[in-house]
Amino acid sequence: MSDIDNTLEEIMTHINTCLNVKCIAQDSTTLEFYSTPQDIHNHILFLCNNRTCKFQILIDIFIVDYPHREARFEVIYSLLSIANNIRIFCKVSLHENENITSITNIFNAAGWFEREAFDMYGILFTNNPDLRRILTDYGFSGHPMLKDFPLSGYKEVRYDIAKKEVIYEPVNLQQDFRSFDFLSPWKEHKP
Repeated sequence: MSDIDNTLEEIMTHINTCLNVKCIAQDSTTLEFYSTPQDIHNHILFLCNNRTCKFQILIDIFIVDYPHREARFEVIYSLLSIANNIRIFCKVSLHENENITSITNIFNAAGWFEREAFDMYGILFTNNPDLRRILTDYGFSGHPMLKDFPLSGYKEVRYDIAKKEVIYEPVNLQQDFRSFDFLSPWKEHKP
């Protein structure tokens, strides 16, 4: 057994004992465990501040949408321990209208990831100081990464040259007859 395998095994045992979770190894440098929405903040705080673990870098927060599950969302925190050369995925299952505690007081960068999760999936992070849309318009309705979000969206956005403003209209895909005019208005037509 190599030093990396020994370190992984030690950290996995330490996490299982201290956090009372079932931590498993995905491969030789990656661990994962499931937490609850109520415990995730304390678990991540432990992983960051514990002298054995040293998971002091938040790499990302991912969201997975499982529309047919009772707990529709899975929030996955990806942390890195440079000292131990190990990654860990902390997973939390969430129901559709369930909140989760923000970890911005542990990792400042989490604010950006949580804003993206809110904007794309509608997940609410309590105690986030700046939870607002980050990728879509402020007037946007819905959350576009949900698997039941319509591909065409709910509103069409276009710029009206005559009015010199952005126009929001309900999406209308009905079309009885369409004229296919392939002549470009920017090129002069020569017969």
